Amino acid sequence: MKDDQIEISSRDYWFKVVEMLQHNWALIDGQSVERKGVRVYFLDDNSGVFDRMDFNTKREARAGLRRNGFQRYDDDEDAQEFITPPEPPFRRREHPNGRIYSSGEHWTDQA
Repeated sequence: MKDDQIEISSRDYWFKVVEMLQHNWALIDGQSVERKGVRVYFLDDNSGVFDRMDFNTKREARAGLRRNGFQRYDDDEDAQEFITPPEPPFRRREHPNGRIYSSGEHWTDQA
């Protein structure tokens, strides 16, 4: 595995339209030996992982994504007709504005 490649087992995509024809994607990855809970990876349309956040449970991760404007791709038949999720391999990529979700800049914990 290359240094910039990130292994993500989930393919249960969540998406958020951020601009016309531009989306942010999220994948909730399960527990691993190194950490408890789950990790949400945030990706761009070109499979670049630009941020991540850890949650205690998958339920908390899903609630956070919904609260912050993400929708589950498999639940949105209209979206499936005109956008396609990014495909592996996933690679580490810097976002022009840094870690926009984990920094709290574009993330709210308030219900």
